[in-house]
Amino acid sequence: MWPLMLYEIAVSTVEGFERTINRYLRRWLGVSPSFTSIGLYGRTNQLQLPISSVVEEYKVAKARMVVTLKESSDDLIRMAGIETRTGRKWSASQAVSQAESILRHKDIVGTTTEGRQGLGMIKPQRWSTADKRERSQMVQKEIRASEEESRRARSVEMGGQLAWNKWTTTERKFTWADIWQYEPLRLKFLLRSVYDLLPSPTNLHRWGLVEDPSCSLCNKPGTMEHILSSCQTSLTQGRYRSRHDAVLRELADVLERERRKKRTAKKTASTKINFVKAGETTTKQAPRNTLILDESDQWEMKVDLGKKLVFPEIVQTTLRPDIVIWSTKHKKLVTIELTVPWESRCDMAYERQKAKYTDLLDQCSSRGWKTWLFPIEIGARGFPAQSLWRMLSALGIRGGERKRAVGRLGQAAEIASSWLWIKREEKSWQLTTGP
Repeated sequence: MWPLMLYEIAVSTVEGFERTINRYLRRWLGVSPSFTSIGLYGRTNQLQLPISSVVEEYKVAKARMVVTLKESSDDLIRMAGIETRTGRKWSASQAVSQAESILRHKDIVGTTTEGRQGLGMIKPQRWSTADKRERSQMVQKEIRASEEESRRARSVEMGGQLAWNKWTTTERKFTWADIWQYEPLRLKFLLRSVYDLLPSPTNLHRWGLVEDPSCSLCNKPGTMEHILSSCQTSLTQGRYRSRHDAVLRELADVLERERRKKRTAKKTASTKINFVKAGETTTKQAPRNTLILDESDQWEMKVDLGKKLVFPEIVQTTLRPDIVIWSTKHKKLVTIELTVPWESRCDMAYERQKAKYTDLLDQCSSRGWKTWLFPIEIGARGFPAQSLWRMLSALGIRGGERKRAVGRLGQAAEIASSWLWIKREEKSWQLTTGP
């Protein structure tokens, strides 16, 4: 980046460099030439690659140079009127001025929070109190945010490849270590499935390669969503059940390891009123969040693999949740229902499974049992929903252990879906078939 920052190179020339780089990157990743550059460089995508845009780095470097000259401690350099030329398409000085105006406006607006952040959770860095180095970093960060906002705006216009804008799952961030560990065909499947570039019947028909866009197993349009998630023939043959069981095995292994840990049942503190004399003060202790598995030292677990689960003898029911964890000694019951839906339908799957088991757990509660219900979703392409993170945290799996568990479950769904894709044209299917 040093020559691009130091010499007067127009931004259009750098864009030409990036177009050449993009061709080689697409070939290296195994995707088609129509693969959008937003998928390569986006920082807010559902699937984020560890690749930086040359144009973005060029603009950040030029902005850093403008700020360095502008904030120089040497009066001769600061007053020399040095102009950083970047061509007619983009001006570094104008971009820096715009970034500074935005940062000053943020000082006026004050602190804002996003998502589940509470008030006062973050301490923002204010432009008015920042030193020279901090201001330079703030301007660079604002330039990057502007580039990402431009990519985000363009992604909304591309409903085909960038349909992940409608997903409610959590994002996946790839590192270079992940890319080196992935098999080439597996990485190719993941990228092409996320951006809808697989040779499905509908895509082949749209590309002019086949005349019939129908599914090979039924007469419905053979979209990628249909093949991996909605084909009734595949559902009847047990293909989706095979993928579901593959993910369920990984989840059962994670929970079994946590269940076998030695723990002592924590006694619930009795509620009492502490009276304080006049003129005296007392310290109020914040209540501690008790993990579910810490409420008992004797847990049992059953998993519905091979349709063999029988609900514990609490109530009579024909329902079979995927995982049941219970303690007869302390009358605690945890019910987990796993779904591997299409990523855009995770919210619907959550509400459906929650309504399905609510009455059952109400019956258990009426008999003196303390119950928890966790419907969880892992997308067909390996993108977990937020419900999975909440369930693992509630059971006591947190930090790096939780991150690794989520990665295992996502990879299990992704591998099973790639196997379904490979076998998409086979008429017969056996439950023993799998990755």
